[in-house]
Amino acid sequence: MDLSLVDKIQELKKQRKAVILAHNYQPGEIQDIADFTGDSLGLSIEASKTDADVIIFCGVLFMAETASILSPGKTVLLPDKHAGCPMADMITAAQLEALKAQHPQALVVCYVNSSADVKALSDYCCTSSNAVKLVNNLPKDKKIIFVPDQHLGKFVQEQTGRDMILWPGFCPTHMRILAEDIKTARKAHPEALVLAHPECGPQVRAAADALLSTSQMITLAGKSDKKEFIIATEEGILHSLKKRHPDKKFYSAGDKAVCPNMKKITLEKVLWSLQDMRYVISVPQAIRVRARRALDRMIEVLPEK
Repeated sequence: MDLSLVDKIQELKKQRKAVILAHNYQPGEIQDIADFTGDSLGLSIEASKTDADVIIFCGVLFMAETASILSPGKTVLLPDKHAGCPMADMITAAQLEALKAQHPQALVVCYVNSSADVKALSDYCCTSSNAVKLVNNLPKDKKIIFVPDQHLGKFVQEQTGRDMILWPGFCPTHMRILAEDIKTARKAHPEALVLAHPECGPQVRAAADALLSTSQMITLAGKSDKKEFIIATEEGILHSLKKRHPDKKFYSAGDKAVCPNMKKITLEKVLWSLQDMRYVISVPQAIRVRARRALDRMIEVLPEK
């Protein structure tokens, strides 16, 4: 890590009254300079609680949009304007409008990994950690449109038994993880517990010991008696896991689970973002209000812990 770059970032951060967020899939050096690391929605919620004027979101576009939705009074910056999410791009507002017209009585649940425009057309948002719980708490007589990830949607459908229409979106990074990778990793580490993200394909989900969000993986690793874990999700999380649980061992399920978009942000780009106040991500008020409603409804229907 370039310490001179880090010092400059920290100095500018104070001047701008900024908070730096880093998703668990970001490069290790980006996670290390962040004020908060974690899942996308959790990061946006944490930032909204701060008195920061500026949010530097080290992630991808939909995450920065979510931060803007929850913190309309703050300036949200995405250090690389080309850091997008292929899965989020697999459904447009127009496509969702057309699907809703075909099923006017259905409720729309959108995964938080979606654009602000899609959130604005949805009844509820969900995360990978609460999707099952959310759907279980929706009216039983309602059909559910689930967008954009068919694999998370199928997992929810299997767990809840609900009548669901699944949009055929997917995460290319998670689809590069194969059941054969799990088999090979188990052979190399027979004592390890296999943790997979529900965005993985059906064969990988079936081969895993647990299906969890990134934050849930970190929590389980800390609570488990197991000392070794095979991780089937984007490899950036290994940095978080090793940092938080240095007494345990973590292995990636193969070497192909790398999201190129999550690796676009560098220390230099964070510095330039703070210097030039770029790139500003702002959600138009009309879209923001409707998207915020879908996020608020998610919180309203989930039972208290």
